[in-house]
Amino acid sequence: MPPVRRLAAILAADVVGYSRLMGADEEGTHERVTAHLRQVVNPKIAEHRGRIVKNTGDGMLAEFFSVVDAVRCAVEVQRGMVDREPELSDEQRTRFRIGVNLGDVIVEPEDIFGDGVNIAARLEALAEPGGICISRVVRDQIRDKLPYQFGDMGEQIVKHIARPIRVYSIGASAVAALPRVAAPTQSASVLGTIVARFAALIGFGTAGWRARPTEPLITTRAQPPATATSRLSSPRLSIVVMPFSNLSNDPEQEYFADGITEDLTTDLSRISGSFVIARNTACLQGQASRREADWARARRALCS
Repeated sequence: MPPVRRLAAILAADVVGYSRLMGADEEGTHERVTAHLRQVVNPKIAEHRGRIVKNTGDGMLAEFFSVVDAVRCAVEVQRGMVDREPELSDEQRTRFRIGVNLGDVIVEPEDIFGDGVNIAARLEALAEPGGICISRVVRDQIRDKLPYQFGDMGEQIVKHIARPIRVYSIGASAVAALPRVAAPTQSASVLGTIVARFAALIGFGTAGWRARPTEPLITTRAQPPATATSRLSSPRLSIVVMPFSNLSNDPEQEYFADGITEDLTTDLSRISGSFVIARNTACLQGQASRREADWARARRALCS
């Protein structure tokens, strides 16, 4: 079976001078980096509907469905880091380099592979401390959608990449001049994580559904060739996201349940070849879920 592939926006981040910082203060550096990841980086990735692929101790790799979300997340992470550790000297402060690329990747549950990932890592190495580098394809996608000014660094020759890469960057001083970004709320972080994990789970399920055998694995007798009229096409993947319920006694948390339903419906609708029932229709069905006639209509809509 061929590997699962998809187009993804890849964000690679690395702690500047991590070995030097660990050599000077191992426990303190580990504690500070862990706090930055827990309080700034991870919540921002979840807020922008990303998925943390892996954490390498001195760096991390994340993927996003949207390149706009990936770049916005990168900028907000770097802006959030500007105001942290004011009591430390510049040599002691934790700073990240970030690279963002858009490319086709091979997907596994715990990792992603391919040139798209390698280029993101090379872009990260080109960024200045506290800055961000992006590839040309990323810049072309965001140029009319985000207000950030990325300067042209020209074509760069990087290790293990066959062709030069056109690189665009934004420096630490330009990031620091941006308006301060509020830290994400706990609810927003949880919501982003839930949606990202659900979408990833459904994505892997979709790949398995598409890769299923179209012919019986065992036959007991010869079958006549299928005609054009008798051959059945593969069934369409149909999905309905029923409204999540607020099980708490706090009515103000209704927005949280509604947000999960809406974001999950939106993310699942991006799966190629799938049919996702509109959120409003699903909500109507949820309100009348106790009536069998309403469920029958929902089943007919999925099968139509």
